[in-house]
Amino acid sequence: MSSDPWGRVDETGTVYVRTSDGEQVVGSWQAGTPEEALAYFERKYEGLVVEIGLLEKRVRTTDLSAKDAQTAIDHLRTQVDEHHAVGDLDALRVRLDKLVTTVESRREERKVAKAKQTDEARAAKDALVVEAEQLAQSDQWRSAGERLRALVDIWKGLPRLDRKSDDELWHRFSHARSAFSKRRKAHFASLDAQREDARKVKERLVAEAESLSNSTDWGPTAARYRELMADWKAAGRAQRESEDDLWNRFRGAQDVFFAARSEVFAERDAEQIENLKLKEELADEAEKLVPITDLKAARAAFRSLNERWEAIGHVPRDARPKVEGRMHAVERAIQESEEGEWRRTNPEARARAAGLTGQLQAAVDKLREQIDAARAAGNNAKADKLSRELEGRQALLDQALKGLEEFGG
Repeated sequence: MSSDPWGRVDETGTVYVRTSDGEQVVGSWQAGTPEEALAYFERKYEGLVVEIGLLEKRVRTTDLSAKDAQTAIDHLRTQVDEHHAVGDLDALRVRLDKLVTTVESRREERKVAKAKQTDEARAAKDALVVEAEQLAQSDQWRSAGERLRALVDIWKGLPRLDRKSDDELWHRFSHARSAFSKRRKAHFASLDAQREDARKVKERLVAEAESLSNSTDWGPTAARYRELMADWKAAGRAQRESEDDLWNRFRGAQDVFFAARSEVFAERDAEQIENLKLKEELADEAEKLVPITDLKAARAAFRSLNERWEAIGHVPRDARPKVEGRMHAVERAIQESEEGEWRRTNPEARARAAGLTGQLQAAVDKLREQIDAARAAGNNAKADKLSRELEGRQALLDQALKGLEEFGG
């Protein structure tokens, strides 16, 4: 008979293992010595030790599922319980029991983690649905569309929920995307229709603009071009492929007209500036006739100057009042001198001479006040014009006073 601390072989070749429940039969050995029998079953025990150790490591370090771990534990426990090995089988049972506890603990941890993950996934998908439903009402077609596509990618990266919950959330999410796509499609269809209408309107505007490009009816045509430009802006944009071409044609037609008009106006302006110089020279000559000393000579000289004036063409519009005012002032001085001469030689005028003198004096005083007011206001142009008028009135007043003296004589 042979034995060790955990087992023995009796004289019949039966092998026993010692456990807390007493000796248990391991098997029968007839092929060799008792020592060889114990060694064989001890090696089987060492094999169990290795397998349990490997399982413990897998449970600690891998994501082995609780179900697979429990199956492996049950398999090893069966081998231990069948007593086909010699060694501390009770110690192996203790290790397997601890391993069961560890697996159960891991199962609960994973259950809690999965529940947490599910809650987080539900919250995340709820947030995606809410955002998608908000975006479905957006008119920011490009940015909202890009964001919705990004939300789909985020959704795909989230864990699935239970079928019912996941399907309900996905239905809302998908419906929001479809609603946005439908609105965007309708918007761009409407926009295409508007752009087609704008193209037709602009085609007509271009046709009219091109028909006017060679017009020499400068004022009305320029006004019409302004109206066409307002209509162009009101028409909105046409399709991109048409807009630039239509605009280039429209603008080109305007450029042809306004370039021609500018050339004509430049020539006319140069001519009018030259005319202004000539009329200013005539005004200078006319103003030398005042005060009137020789009425007959002054009348003849002014008539000659006026004939030359009428032969000269137009002057710039903004300069016309000033230069014409100078001639009118001289003309009024001559007319007033004629009236004074008539009164002086007309007996009936003697009775009105004193009253006329008073009126002229009042007019002269009023003009002086107006001149002072104009200069105080900084309006030198008006003051200069009134000064020239004052010269004429003063000349008349001087003549009236002289005539009054003659009447008195």
